[in-house]
Amino acid sequence: MSDLPGALVGIVDDDPSVRKGLARLVKSAGYRVEVFASARDFLTRPQREDPSCLLIDVRMPGLTGLELQDALAIAGGRMSIVFVSGHGDVAGSVKAMKGGAVDFLTKPVDARELLGAIERAVAQAFSAQREQAGAMDVQGRLKTLTAREAQVFALVVTGMLNKQIAAELGIVQKTVKVHRARVMEKMRAGSLAELVRLADRAGIIAKS
Repeated sequence: MSDLPGALVGIVDDDPSVRKGLARLVKSAGYRVEVFASARDFLTRPQREDPSCLLIDVRMPGLTGLELQDALAIAGGRMSIVFVSGHGDVAGSVKAMKGGAVDFLTKPVDARELLGAIERAVAQAFSAQREQAGAMDVQGRLKTLTAREAQVFALVVTGMLNKQIAAELGIVQKTVKVHRARVMEKMRAGSLAELVRLADRAGIIAKS
């Protein structure tokens, strides 16, 4: 059984019997399932919850599995993908993995191997969601800073001392201390190390 039960897994395959068999296997592991007969069907689905993992057939009429991967990347999709191919396509496998696929399996797929790949894909998706939520939370805190506090924050996380920051900004050291204290409070950081971690999560590149 999955360590992340209830996650949504999407299956994109033009073969009805394959879709049915994969859906049965995935459901048996505790996941929810949505099936699609083509890449186009998936792309034009009603806007609902995005699957945490997509099982995609490589060769399908219309858009191929690799083309679907490209389309999702262009659209900014963050879904974890596991490819399932009826052919041992080395070039396709390399392209898929370079595109960020979690795994590339060949039919007939071993059930245990497939479920292991799905579990890794779902775990990866959940981790990415947590990181994104954390970054958004930090961005929210950043918006509470004044322009001067933001300047002090950007310099503090480089390791600059108060007197160096004061010289850089052309203000007195006492004022830097006040701004620094407010930054720590608004960012809810208990230490400089924690403040640096928050800056890293927010993707801030401070200029020294």
